[in-house]
Amino acid sequence: MQSLLSMMSTQVWFLFFIVNLLSLQISLCQELQNEAVSSNQSLNSTPLNVNHTLNLSRKLHQLIQSDLKNMTHLEGLDAVLKKYVGPLSTVQKLDLSGNGLYTDMIDYLLKDAPALTNLSLNENSITKIGNATFSGSLSLRNIDLHNNVILEIEESTFDSLLNLTELDLSVNSISCITDFNLFQLRSLNLSKNSMTSFQSIDSNQEFELLYLDLRENKMHYFPVLPRRNKIIYLDVSRNQLHSLNSTGPDDELQYLRDINELTLSPLHSSKTHQLLPKLLYLDLSYNQLKAVPPDYFYSLEALDTLNISNNCLDSFMMDTESPLNALKTLDLSYNNLQNLTFMENTLQALETLYLQGNILTMLDSGIFHLPSITNLHLQFNELSICGPQQNQTSGCVSLFSIPTLRYLYLSENKLTSLPAHAFQETPLLILDLSLNPNMKISEQAFSGLERSLTHLYLRENQLEKLNNSLLSALRSLKVLDLPNNQLDGLFLGSRDSSIEILNLQNNKLKILDISTVLALEKTIRTLYLASNPLICCENMHLIRLVQQAHVDIDNAMCKYTGDAGYANVNLRDVKSEHCETLNSKVFVIAMIAVIVFGLMIVLLVGIKLCHSRSHKFNNSYKA
Repeated sequence: MQSLLSMMSTQVWFLFFIVNLLSLQISLCQELQNEAVSSNQSLNSTPLNVNHTLNLSRKLHQLIQSDLKNMTHLEGLDAVLKKYVGPLSTVQKLDLSGNGLYTDMIDYLLKDAPALTNLSLNENSITKIGNATFSGSLSLRNIDLHNNVILEIEESTFDSLLNLTELDLSVNSISCITDFNLFQLRSLNLSKNSMTSFQSIDSNQEFELLYLDLRENKMHYFPVLPRRNKIIYLDVSRNQLHSLNSTGPDDELQYLRDINELTLSPLHSSKTHQLLPKLLYLDLSYNQLKAVPPDYFYSLEALDTLNISNNCLDSFMMDTESPLNALKTLDLSYNNLQNLTFMENTLQALETLYLQGNILTMLDSGIFHLPSITNLHLQFNELSICGPQQNQTSGCVSLFSIPTLRYLYLSENKLTSLPAHAFQETPLLILDLSLNPNMKISEQAFSGLERSLTHLYLRENQLEKLNNSLLSALRSLKVLDLPNNQLDGLFLGSRDSSIEILNLQNNKLKILDISTVLALEKTIRTLYLASNPLICCENMHLIRLVQQAHVDIDNAMCKYTGDAGYANVNLRDVKSEHCETLNSKVFVIAMIAVIVFGLMIVLLVGIKLCHSRSHKFNNSYKA
């Protein structure tokens, strides 16, 4: 009896298993058929016939969980994967992202996928990559493993993948890479791990690596890169770099041990910094660097962009031995820079220089002889500006006669004055002088900018007045930014202006001058006037302007006198009746005044006549 019950139980379990398998087959087939139809592929009968692309992103896990929730044996899961997913003998692209898959499942799925070239396994639960994981997928070119929980990568895991060119291991828990030897790899992303070091093997063989992303790790020293490399992009930002050496504090690696083979000049034979002759982009930002030796750059003759912002530098020098004459963008912002020196004939191609957020009070005169400089960020320092009659020995910075400069940012410098002709022969397009409270602006401060300047920013300077001729001469001005000051008026001249955007928020304007409104009406597109004590009935020209369809206005309000006293209304909603009450009151008062005045005149005339008659009567009586 007990044996019979056991046999019946086994049969029932087997039937249940078969039903679940059939259900899963139907479900999987439907899912894959829909996937194939959506990508113009044909599905003949089962997943085994799917060619080229198989997308099970965020689907496989759901199907397994729903259809095999009562199966507890790994053998059952393997059977399902084998029967309904693999072998992937003809699949070229496989997306298994977001399925909660773990290491053993991946090994099983990939053990027979000889045609597979592109594999996406991101957002799963993979903790380890073994040296047998890709043994059945030797055609792989692109592997995406980002956002897993990878702690370990076994030695020689990727060695057999001779076609592999792109590998993404970002957002994992990898602690270090030692003996990197993937000569054919072109792109490697190891960002957002827990890496304390990256070290390539010591080899004279050339690596094909072009892109290396190591940002947001925990490295204290510069990565040990292939001696012979083609790297063009290197990002080591947001680490804990204290030094640009590639080893610990005791001594540096000897990278140039075969110096003659690399055909370097004797001038550089004593250098110990790594060779990066093809590097175009280098990001060292958000580290703890206190110094960058000038000879660090000697092999970077191709460098286009260098970012060393948000470090601890107190000085920086570019010398003639490593001039970086291909560099176009240099970012030294948010350090502790007090000294900055550019030797003659250095940085010949530099266009953009970021120096904001330092403690600069002076700038080396070499900065203003950079032949290609167009964009200069000097905000949030402690600079003062020289006039043409001064020189930099007087503790100020000369910003005139820089013919290539187009964009200049000087906000938050505690500027107390802007002298006349400060930018003469410097044809600026954009000038930002914001956040310099109590700055006195000379009447001729913008002389020389009449035809070039298009954007002027003067916000939060506590300005009470602007000289009438100061802005009226700037005929090319398109954006004028003046919020958070104390202006009670604005004069743009009697001619038409070019201003398209005008910001006057949070000032003390009661009336915007009629001539200013007339100057604006042909070009203005956006007008900001909120937080001003505007008077409705004295700004009818302005109201007509903002009520035109082509003018974009903020929620500016104005005051008018209603029956119950003062009231506010949006400029766009002002109607003639808002001023009629006031006009009628004025008319009534005027009429009453006329009547009273007339009565007083009549009364005075009457009194005079009476007095005259009384006098005649008295004279007649005496006679």
